[in-house]
Amino acid sequence: MTAAPTDISAYGDHIVAVEPTGAEPVPDEARHGRPLGLLWTWTSPNMEFATVFVGVLAVGILGMGFWPAVLAIVIGTALGSVAHGLLGLSGPRFGVPQMVAGRSAFGFLGNALPAGLNALTAGIGWFAVNSVSAAYALNTLLKWPLLLCLFLVVVLQVALAYFGHNFIHTAEKYAFPVLTLIFLVAAVTMFTKAHIGSANGAHAAPGAFMLETGAAFGYAAGWTPYGSDYTRYLPRRTPQWAVALWPALGVFLSCVLLEVVGAASSTAFIPARVAAGLSPTAAFTYPLPGLIAKLTLLAIAIGGIAANALNIYSGALSFVAIGIRLPAWLRRAVVAVIFGIAGTLVAWSGLHDSATKYNNFLLVISYWIGPWLAVTFTDRYLRRREPDAAVGALLEDRTHRNWAAPVAMAAGTALSVWLFSNQSDYTGLIAKHVPSIGDLGFETGFVIAALLYLGLRLVPGFGPVRAAAAAQEAPEPAGA
Repeated sequence: MTAAPTDISAYGDHIVAVEPTGAEPVPDEARHGRPLGLLWTWTSPNMEFATVFVGVLAVGILGMGFWPAVLAIVIGTALGSVAHGLLGLSGPRFGVPQMVAGRSAFGFLGNALPAGLNALTAGIGWFAVNSVSAAYALNTLLKWPLLLCLFLVVVLQVALAYFGHNFIHTAEKYAFPVLTLIFLVAAVTMFTKAHIGSANGAHAAPGAFMLETGAAFGYAAGWTPYGSDYTRYLPRRTPQWAVALWPALGVFLSCVLLEVVGAASSTAFIPARVAAGLSPTAAFTYPLPGLIAKLTLLAIAIGGIAANALNIYSGALSFVAIGIRLPAWLRRAVVAVIFGIAGTLVAWSGLHDSATKYNNFLLVISYWIGPWLAVTFTDRYLRRREPDAAVGALLEDRTHRNWAAPVAMAAGTALSVWLFSNQSDYTGLIAKHVPSIGDLGFETGFVIAALLYLGLRLVPGFGPVRAAAAAQEAPEPAGA
């Protein structure tokens, strides 16, 4: 193992070296890489069972017809993928992680709201989801004890995140052809076993289309808070179209492929007596022939590890981006290990009743990410004519305040959940009386937060202010 470089400039493009940086900007002399690499960086993490299960939810649990499920998957995934690609543009521009770039909108203190939520969602929530699916896959493939499989998965993915940016990009690159080939073969085979016409949607849950759209959006948009985490090392002059296109395309193609396969798998015949004793991953691979089934289980395990490498890494970056002054020893790499331990405990507790918990988790993600995206994009539009130097100065200014952003995000989330949430744990006021509308949490949250943000910026005390700049511009008191 190569020791950590003494500074980020020495890190360069070394692969087997512990990344020395946390959330600070990457200097120009340390920039490297090509935007095409973002295609496999954002394809490999979605080649896993958590993606498949979004499609299983549509047909197998919500009772949708196959083609309406496909439409909901495409719409939800497209919205999340476009947002993901656009947010990555902050990386080459400022050289900082996504949750640091967000300080321009939320202010230094207010940014703790989205950064803290993402640290919990990525470093613990998604960590648990993917660890469980990967552990089940290994358990089914190798017949090893489930807990042993879980801990093996955890060790591998924490190790990837510990090394950091360059090692993760390389791991995703080599996983890309293996995972893509296996899942393409599994997809073709699954469609030969599926009975798509049997899923006619006659017994679909009320509002199933919007529920599935929200779940698909929640899955794809779950990556958006990581947007610039993996583009910040790219040179400043990297073409913007490429920085936005390849991540968006990677997320869209991989998610749609596997989610549609998941929807089709729910129509494949499995005897009831057999299905009752199968784990979710075993049920998915049951219709597949022996060798293809085993390779698919292996791919599910590798894909879960590939996804969680990003989740732990970005969760640690988000925690550091909160702005808490940490001792020198508590760098990003150590925080990644801490998140790995916490995520393992949550995964351990989630080895049972995973389907319902996963559906609720996807919707909960969309509830806060929708309003966060609304504030982020609205602020970016309002600052479109400001020079990079002016916006970049806000990211490290601890006196920068913009309370309109966290208030709008919090209010948009709370109101949309209170009125339009529609899941097993809680049903909103309007959704309860009109269940046919499904779950409109992320759509209404987005609109409410955007409108509130535009209005609150005009209210004295809520709009953007920099205490340090104001102090410098204030006239000297008489007699000074």
